[in-house]
Amino acid sequence: MKGKADNLPVGEDTIAAIATAPGEGGIGIIRISGPEAETILRAVFKRVGIKPDASWESHRMYYGHLVEKTEILDEGMAVLMRAPRSYTREDVAEMQLHGGTWILQKALTLCLEQGARMAEPGEFTRRAFLAGRIDLTRAEAVMGMIAARGEQQHRAAARQLQGGVTAFVRAAADELYGIQAGLAACVDYPEEISEEEGAADMIPRIEKLMETLRSGIQERSSRLLQEGLRVTLAGRPNVGKSSLLNALLGEEKAIVTDIPGTTRDLISGEMNLGGIRVLITDTAGVRETEDKVERLGVERTRKAMAEADVFLLVVDGSESLQPEDRTLIAEMPENGAIVLNKTDLTRGVEEEEIRALAGNREILSCSALDPESLRGIKAYLRRFTELSDRMAVTQPRHLDALRRAVASLEAALETVKTLTPDMAATDLQAAQAALGEITGDQADEKLLDAVFSQFCVGK
Repeated sequence: MKGKADNLPVGEDTIAAIATAPGEGGIGIIRISGPEAETILRAVFKRVGIKPDASWESHRMYYGHLVEKTEILDEGMAVLMRAPRSYTREDVAEMQLHGGTWILQKALTLCLEQGARMAEPGEFTRRAFLAGRIDLTRAEAVMGMIAARGEQQHRAAARQLQGGVTAFVRAAADELYGIQAGLAACVDYPEEISEEEGAADMIPRIEKLMETLRSGIQERSSRLLQEGLRVTLAGRPNVGKSSLLNALLGEEKAIVTDIPGTTRDLISGEMNLGGIRVLITDTAGVRETEDKVERLGVERTRKAMAEADVFLLVVDGSESLQPEDRTLIAEMPENGAIVLNKTDLTRGVEEEEIRALAGNREILSCSALDPESLRGIKAYLRRFTELSDRMAVTQPRHLDALRRAVASLEAALETVKTLTPDMAATDLQAAQAALGEITGDQADEKLLDAVFSQFCVGK
């Protein structure tokens, strides 16, 4: 099997890009990588108090000026990191300048005029991968760290960057190589190892490997990290859903009035619980109506209820239960709780009456006007955000490859059980190829283009 460095040539030209986010900032970074990095740096950055022809010490930060010919454009710091002790294992130069849009674009233009090429999205990290400095899972983790919008997302990316996914997949791949080696011995030495003996050895090993890979396929955890927890607030009109949304988010997201049916479309906002993004959606009040627009809102409400990870049915605690309340309680999905709202007002319904209809579903009491009373709701939602630190795989691409590897192993297992071990070779190879896609040990240009096109240009 060819590795990534054997069949994918590393670029021989020099690339440059702005490595910091667009917009104004205190510091902006220009990154250069390739054989001409030092030459380009010398041409556009002049160190203060050091002769122009003096050597650059690797990994030392120098103070100086960005220049265009003899004109000083900015002051800043610059560093040269000589190969192979750099991110890409090529010569890499970086300039830290003031973070204005014009000066960074000007600095980049000067680098391009000196012979650098504009870097493509993710090209610096792609070069690090092609040079063998990191595997594909760690390359993806770099973007995961940048894109993380919650603590759990960041922790998952950090585990991946530290090699958690690589270790998991490589261990599985090594076991699969061992199974294939046993198959080869069975085929090459039939006088010494019978088909029955070969099958007896392979079957438990394949079953155990399948179990290991399935343990890494945690769809719910992966979706929580990638998309967050989806929470839907529903109830009849004017029970305080919009006020509750605003209170949970700590901002005026939804319009609140005393007029029933004010909310006619889905209104969403985000909060963070347990390091997980929580997307809370306020919905139109559910009731029979002749208003076409409001009726469309009710239809969207029911769709949001069906798609939610957690469903919160809001009931007005200052009024007696209405027929719509009773119907919604009866239709409630299992993944939810009843929120008895407006507890700051005179109580119109008791929990016991609701419990008689709700069965074992949890009942949470609150007032949207009292932030302290929201703790019970947040604690309830936090339960749905708990993830295992031992989770091995989080990226959708990795999960897809694991599913294909398991499917191939299932086919191989059936072949070994019903036919002969040697006929399972193709399925075992397909499983190995799927695992190789995750780490990049078996990666083609199309796969790499798909992965690195999601990166920002300066990374």
